[in-house]
Amino acid sequence: MQILDLISLSVIIITIIGVAIGRYPLLRMNRSTIAMVGAVILIVINSITLDEAYNAIDLNTIVLLFSIMVLNANYRLSGFFNLVTNEIIKIAKTPKRLLGVIIFLSGVLSALFLNDTIVLVFTPIVIELTTTLRRNPLPYLIALVTSANIGSAATIIGNPQNILIGASSQIPFFYFTLKLMPVSILGLLTIWLVLILIYKEEFKSKFFTKIPFHKTKIFKPLLIKSVLSTAIMLIALFAGAPTSLAIMCAAALLLVTRRLKPERVFKEIDWSLLVFFSGLFIVTKSIETMGYSSTLLKISRINSGNFILDLSLISAVISNLVSNVPAVLLLRPFVETFGNPDSGWLTLAMATTFAGNLTLLGSVANLIVAESARKQGIVISFTEYLKAGIPITIISLIIGVFWLNLFL
Repeated sequence: MQILDLISLSVIIITIIGVAIGRYPLLRMNRSTIAMVGAVILIVINSITLDEAYNAIDLNTIVLLFSIMVLNANYRLSGFFNLVTNEIIKIAKTPKRLLGVIIFLSGVLSALFLNDTIVLVFTPIVIELTTTLRRNPLPYLIALVTSANIGSAATIIGNPQNILIGASSQIPFFYFTLKLMPVSILGLLTIWLVLILIYKEEFKSKFFTKIPFHKTKIFKPLLIKSVLSTAIMLIALFAGAPTSLAIMCAAALLLVTRRLKPERVFKEIDWSLLVFFSGLFIVTKSIETMGYSSTLLKISRINSGNFILDLSLISAVISNLVSNVPAVLLLRPFVETFGNPDSGWLTLAMATTFAGNLTLLGSVANLIVAESARKQGIVISFTEYLKAGIPITIISLIIGVFWLNLFL
């Protein structure tokens, strides 16, 4: 191996480790800055040319992410999330029912919006709710994030890796949902059962004395407009319109307004996530151009004789080594080489998303919940999370592999 190749490999490894952990010691860098700095270094040392780097950035995915964020911002500013929370928790009279409501709410909303957005909005609400009721917040917070991950697998717009897969595969929105929604529903049920078995003491109680409600201020015109835009978007998607175009149109409709200043919407946009994706596209492309991706796939190759099982296990392993979004970027070139690419894309979407529940570092959503909880004095330790994360991941992956083998 030449010195330049060795340096390039070192930069790639350091960047991927930084992305997986989320930071470097002594440096105030997050995943976005780590990915971007790594990309720039690879360009400077000529591991990838500037033109190759520009071409590596998938603008379809970037635009799709931005459009989803515009929708999310309008819903958040309208008070929609708090309104839905209050309406649904009215039925939560017992700890088991409250757990089910949190799982249902998180899973369904994550299928329609980015899972990271859902956990960011609802973590403080769950903490407030469990604190007021004097319950152990840990099972409810773990339920929130694991159901957000599993629920998000049901649609192309549920999480960043699915958005990437949707943009790359051009699978119709309805077909994608038809194949993966049943798996997600079974996965949500798995979460409820596993947590009740693990935290038996928490769920012995039968009834709450009272249920607190989150204070809600509704901006009705914006809420109505957001719902109408989403309805138009869903109609277009189910009619077979390109995913990116349908969601861009919905976002554009919401940006035409007399009441809401654009600055308020753009403040809600997670610009760092767009930077993160841009940098990561370049880093993973350099892995491909230098031939390292094929080496990684050979190392992790599993030959069980079942394509869906093999790809699921490989996806799960790589997702927990480098996180699920980089895993999709690394495996993307190989999925298209299989006889039925749609099966490959759907398996990749299911496995990388479900595998994100294995450890606290498995997905960005997990880290968001852990960090938000820590700021309020609640510690979700790595080992505490594993107690539920391991069985939830194993069972949901088994269900996913079994289901896809039956219906793909």
